[in-house]
Amino acid sequence: MSVPLLKIGVVLSTMAMITNWMSQTLPSLVGLNTTKLTAAQGGYPDRSIGVLPANPEESWQVYSSAQDSEGRCVCTVVAPQQTMCSRDARTKQLRQLLEKVQNMTQSIQVLDQRTQRDLQYVVKMEDQLRGLETKFKQVEENHKQNIAKQYKAIKAKMAELRPLIPVLEEYKADARLVQQFKEEVQNLTASLGLLQQEMGAYDYDDLHSRVVSLEERLRACMQKLACGKLTGISDAITIKTSGSRFGSWMTDPLAPEGDTRVWYMDGYHNNRFVREYKSLADFMTSDNFTSHRLPHPWSGTGQVVYNGSIYFNKFQSNMIIKFDFKTSTISKSQRLDNAGYSNTYHYAWGGHSDIDLMVDEGGLWAVYATNQNAGNIVISKLHPLTLHIIQSWTTNHPRRSAGESFMICGTLYVTNGYSGGTKVYYAYHTNSSTYEYIDIVLQNKYSHISMLDYNPRDRALYAWNNGHQVLYNVTLFHVIRSEQL
Repeated sequence: MSVPLLKIGVVLSTMAMITNWMSQTLPSLVGLNTTKLTAAQGGYPDRSIGVLPANPEESWQVYSSAQDSEGRCVCTVVAPQQTMCSRDARTKQLRQLLEKVQNMTQSIQVLDQRTQRDLQYVVKMEDQLRGLETKFKQVEENHKQNIAKQYKAIKAKMAELRPLIPVLEEYKADARLVQQFKEEVQNLTASLGLLQQEMGAYDYDDLHSRVVSLEERLRACMQKLACGKLTGISDAITIKTSGSRFGSWMTDPLAPEGDTRVWYMDGYHNNRFVREYKSLADFMTSDNFTSHRLPHPWSGTGQVVYNGSIYFNKFQSNMIIKFDFKTSTISKSQRLDNAGYSNTYHYAWGGHSDIDLMVDEGGLWAVYATNQNAGNIVISKLHPLTLHIIQSWTTNHPRRSAGESFMICGTLYVTNGYSGGTKVYYAYHTNSSTYEYIDIVLQNKYSHISMLDYNPRDRALYAWNNGHQVLYNVTLFHVIRSEQL
């Protein structure tokens, strides 16, 4: 499927996750927004974007990524009060239930607004697809009477559009799911209203159970919006020009709110010094930095800063080291058994890039190759504290043929090269142990990419492009099926 076709799917999606780097991601780096990411067993249970509740310490939060009628991101907060005062305990309980239902109603209204608007596009697009398929069949039956060029063009167009039909069916299923939420909330609201008038006429415990059930299902629905399939990458945004041809730079995806420090590592071997800048603005002007000396030189450009520590591959070894910045000590080291090193199974550009460490919404990963897997890519999920392998997946993709790779939502995406025209063309899904070939353009603005990593907090790709530090915004797409809830 072509990139334009994927973009059509994203525009139509009820649950599309579309971020804009200049208005959302970049401000998050310099501390101008309220993005908050909470660590829990190395993962990302909650992602808040935009408006926070007035009293966050007294509430739990659910966020959606729908859009309003003008295309702006609408961030919905569900924040039931926990400290209401009332002489009557049952009245207090009812008020709390009503507030929960009202807040859920607001969330559902946002989803419904987007769903109904997109559904109009769905119906129109579906009619066009059906019509085109009928026309194609007619042309196919009478192809001898048609010009060969026209026949091939229509056939190619139909091949692109046909995969949209099942996707459109899923959109309609989503619309029915939102309608179901609306009906349940309306029924609960009516029952609670009557209960306020006639205390004791209804079973409070039953109503409370219904509210909690709906609340949990809506929370699950919202949380599914946090991840998705990569469908597009923006043009490169140049942040700075500095350093040699090879290197890496990054921010900590688990940094506390307001912490926008940037780490900078020039070169791919025989270097031990890591620069820490206080903010992206300081990084851009080369001001206010601290230099950390690592106990060992690093190898390659696959380092990652995660929850206050830097994880790197020790030069000329398959040893993974976790170095704590606060204590300036090694908190853990662990060999990555059977992993090739010292340019045995490097990326296509070389540079001792045998072991690539990376982070996504699910935690810490290592991407490398082994003799046992014939030099093909191996993906391992690592425990961030012990560095032990939690689970591994073997792929059929030769590591030396890969330009670079990165993880998003448990899927490894691989580029076809590091110089000239570049695209993401291979994806391995660890959740299903399957792979597919894709076609997503990656602008190689300065003709040589030696580092490419995803940051789940910023929803952006960080890259080192021939002595330039650049960023790419990503577009993620996810359809929530009714059987998932």
